[in-house]
Amino acid sequence: MSEIRVTVNGRTRSGDGLGPHTRLLDWLRGEGLTGAKEGCAEGECGACAVLVARPDGEGRSRWTSVNACLPPAAAFDGQEIVTAEGLGTAPGACTPAGLHPVQQELAFRGGSQCGYCTPGFVCSMAAEYYRPERTAPDAPEGTRTGTDAVGEEHAAGHECGPNRFDLHALSGNLCRCTGYRPIRDAAYALGAPADADPLLRRQGRSAQPAPPTRVEADGARFVRPGSLAELFEHLASAPEAQLVAGSTDAGVGVNIQHARPPLVLAVDRLEELRTLEVAPERIEIGAALSLSEVERGLAGRVPLLDQLFPQFASRLIRNAATFGGNLGTGSPIGDSAPALLALGASVVLASADGEREVPLDRYYTGYRQSVRRPGEIIRAVRIPLPLARHGAFHKIAKRRFDDISSVAAGIAVQVEAGTVSSARIGLGGVAATPIRAHGAERVLDGAPWTRDTVLAAAAALAEEGTPIDDHRASARYRSAVLEQLLLKFWAQHAPAPDLEVSR
Repeated sequence: MSEIRVTVNGRTRSGDGLGPHTRLLDWLRGEGLTGAKEGCAEGECGACAVLVARPDGEGRSRWTSVNACLPPAAAFDGQEIVTAEGLGTAPGACTPAGLHPVQQELAFRGGSQCGYCTPGFVCSMAAEYYRPERTAPDAPEGTRTGTDAVGEEHAAGHECGPNRFDLHALSGNLCRCTGYRPIRDAAYALGAPADADPLLRRQGRSAQPAPPTRVEADGARFVRPGSLAELFEHLASAPEAQLVAGSTDAGVGVNIQHARPPLVLAVDRLEELRTLEVAPERIEIGAALSLSEVERGLAGRVPLLDQLFPQFASRLIRNAATFGGNLGTGSPIGDSAPALLALGASVVLASADGEREVPLDRYYTGYRQSVRRPGEIIRAVRIPLPLARHGAFHKIAKRRFDDISSVAAGIAVQVEAGTVSSARIGLGGVAATPIRAHGAERVLDGAPWTRDTVLAAAAALAEEGTPIDDHRASARYRSAVLEQLLLKFWAQHAPAPDLEVSR
């Protein structure tokens, strides 16, 4: 058993008595920090949001907002957390009224009605308040920088204040009293943190490394291995162990389905799984990097992923979720798989016996099943270079943000001298696994890049997969959407003369 220690609001607290499945939210509330609330227990409302100091390059850290209702408290052993209560009491960070600037603006502008969601909004707003790119002196006024490069389609509907506050930072926070206007007003009224602000100054130091951790109670264990080799040792004796990084999927299983896996192995802080390498022939993304970290690290190098990120749940989820977890669950409606299939990505599977690389379109073998063997993990995702010239990611869902897709499609087309030299289309939500649209690809490959070619390919795309009727969409609707998505892609990427003729 490890001696669990978590720094909360500047005070180190003991986690003695924590169970392997005790949520961070429950532990904080048990410590008397009742600001964070439980709303949905699925990471969709943000009422439980808190701030965590995460690594942000050499010698730096970044205040990152996460949902407290999903991850186990033991995962924060050795980490630093700030709750809504801590924002108001941090020495030097308060206004004369005793409030943090975020809290003061929310109060002054009427941004709190029933107050249930307010602590979560406060923490998400504070993470954006301290975002280094927002306060950079060379950042263009009224624009976003660094964290959320997106395609033109999504940038057009993006909201960013004159103070560079990215309103999408609040996409995971739900206000049940519909008080969004005053919340936005408060966000856009925030200035830059004072130089003496201790939470700002904290970002100038490295985040504490996560220590190896072991918690055991009631026949269940939570283990954070100290190395990849140690992880493989655990998997050798318990191949059925639950691997978790951000717990954005596993936490829902604990909360809603009452899952209690006997062994949970935390991999989010393993340095071997947190690499990001850009080489002339490929990009390699570590399986345990959060999507927000990947987004910042790639800095717009993969435009198709730039379109994926803003549609992948919410900022709160992307601050914890990983490519390794999203692919590893094997869900046919996971958002990342269609985009990565279109990019021709592969997964690097690692075990005690070594590594092997498997193309993503050969990884899935059935519903939530894959070629991954017992004892193997996803170590990284590889994207080959160069990228196709034309790419897009489309997600059809009942809500634009923080929703499960009815249909998702990644499309990448390379055109040379008016002819399609390669076409890759990845689909989600139309089969038991994410799939490649081979029929539509065959129509496109080697054909002239014309409207007639695209019409034929769109008709073929409507026949792909085995869509079903469910509460999100009918099979007929899904097929019709596929056809229209390729026509939309053509409208966005057609040669100029063809666009003129079509008018």
